[in-house]
Amino acid sequence: MRPWIPVAALALVLSPLGGVHPVHIRGHSMEPALADGDLRWALRTWISHPPRRGEIWVVAGPRGTSVKRVLGLPGDAVTWQGPDLWINGRRQEEPWVVHPERSGEGQQVCGTGYLVLGDNRPESQDGRNWGALPKGALLGRIL
Repeated sequence: MRPWIPVAALALVLSPLGGVHPVHIRGHSMEPALADGDLRWALRTWISHPPRRGEIWVVAGPRGTSVKRVLGLPGDAVTWQGPDLWINGRRQEEPWVVHPERSGEGQQVCGTGYLVLGDNRPESQDGRNWGALPKGALLGRIL
């Protein structure tokens, strides 16, 4: 047996206790960036920098744990109208959105929280429905 195999197996078993943990992607809300069934690694919140706009995070939403992109930061006013997303009055370029929402409009003021959205907007239950999430609901940043 190769000597690195037991070390790798032990690291994999102990990784949830450390700063990195595996995340199994379920659903289609983050396609094409993340596909249903993908396995990714997340850096736990306590060792990561604060969430930045455009990063993908594991979040504890009202319907359980999911993976979404952080778009609204504390203090931001976010507006969406059809496929366009505006933050603090500035239209956002979102190259990761291949499947935009063609209808619907709304507005969310983040307050002290974070607004998270799925990349596949028609298939995503996200901050447009939930509102902004508190910082404690962001569980880890996808690496």
